Amino acid sequence: MALSEDEARKTAAHLLRLHETACQDRLDRLRDYMRGGHRRPYAPRSATHEYHELVRQARVNVLPLVVSTIAQNLFVEGYRPARAPEDAEVWGIWQANRLDARQEGLYRAALTYGTSYATVLPGDPAPVVTPFSPRRLTAVYEDPISDEWPVYALAVSSTLVDGKSAKLLRLFDASHVHEFVGGDSAQSLTLRDSRTHGLGVCPVVRWVTDYGDLDDGPQGEIEQLIPLQDQLNNTTFGLLMAQQYAAFRQRWVTGMAIPEDEQGNPIEPFNAAVNRVWQSDSPDTRFGDFEQTDLGGYLSSRESTLRLISSIAQIPPHALASSGAIANLSAEALAAIEAGLQRKVNGYRASFGESVEQLMRLAGLAAGSQRAWEDDNAQVVWRDTESRSLAQLVDALGKMSQMLAIPPRALWERIPGVTDQDLRRWEDLARESDAMARLDQLINRGSDAEPAGAPADALASG
Repeated sequence: MALSEDEARKTAAHLLRLHETACQDRLDRLRDYMRGGHRRPYAPRSATHEYHELVRQARVNVLPLVVSTIAQNLFVEGYRPARAPEDAEVWGIWQANRLDARQEGLYRAALTYGTSYATVLPGDPAPVVTPFSPRRLTAVYEDPISDEWPVYALAVSSTLVDGKSAKLLRLFDASHVHEFVGGDSAQSLTLRDSRTHGLGVCPVVRWVTDYGDLDDGPQGEIEQLIPLQDQLNNTTFGLLMAQQYAAFRQRWVTGMAIPEDEQGNPIEPFNAAVNRVWQSDSPDTRFGDFEQTDLGGYLSSRESTLRLISSIAQIPPHALASSGAIANLSAEALAAIEAGLQRKVNGYRASFGESVEQLMRLAGLAAGSQRAWEDDNAQVVWRDTESRSLAQLVDALGKMSQMLAIPPRALWERIPGVTDQDLRRWEDLARESDAMARLDQLINRGSDAEPAGAPADALASG
């Protein structure tokens, strides 16, 4: 049942309050940490400018590396119906919306915040797919765990009204898209547009990092690492302080009177340099120096924190520039180190793959294809990014073809980095090669045959 204008306005105002109060504080904190806006190490009120400069330099942000390491292993390069060798027709909608490039934003937002969204609306010549961060779109579900489609969703952006900045709200439901401009309250919202989309469901698809938590909902990669990021910054600050004030030998002298100038100001008796020697005429003078601070403890502590981040995030230590001993590894050893990352990536592919399939079904419905909408067996094709030796892979594929009787062409797509364009070109070249082979067979068969009309005895004596 379609919402009236007043109901739509009240619903939009309610979702806006939910968006800005219940969600925004947490999401803004995660975004700040991704951009380096960390909690700063303690600085007393009397701290000098030099002290504050060291505090600023102490931020070593490794959280974007965690998200990038996982997101770079997620790339959808095809969508195929069950038992079909080629992509489905609706795959063209993905290409038309430039989602080969834009899909990474969906995965990064989900890995950072726990969720991300995309809307699908009818368009010409193809349906329009728009990715959203949860900081820009809020969706509500009757059952947040089990429901495939939300009841309502609100996208929040800004616009200009009479030369002044105002909020632009787009409310999605199962039949309409309502656009409002104005402030925070229902009374200040003005309906600008209301149009039907004809899809029968709220046209919003959700990407969720984890369906395993049935109590508190999904959590991204960043939230659990914030305490360790703060610990890393504090350790780095201590290292910088030690470097600045105690990492060099400080000299001392006793038993010597400090000379003064005419105004009674002390004159510095020595100017240290590599080509100067300190001396004194007094026999009571003694020279010495303080031991320099050992920085090894700080470096070891920081290395330990990086390894802990690596373990919790389940990414290889060399992704965080940790464990410098990892060098000159074989492809097999590198694959073993990255095994934990691949298990995590496979989990995300299972979750995100369902969302991509849901998106493609909805895009097919928006394009008028009932068959694409009802196709529940189509599968997403993920790019293979696992580290392995190419020689080892080719040997394994060759054995699969020989020992398991799998057609060689069916194994082409298992070669890492091979695109659909490569496969189509190889198919064309293979067909040309097959045609030339058949032509050679016909020519050779004809040349081996007996000449028509030739006497048998002549051929025998020939």
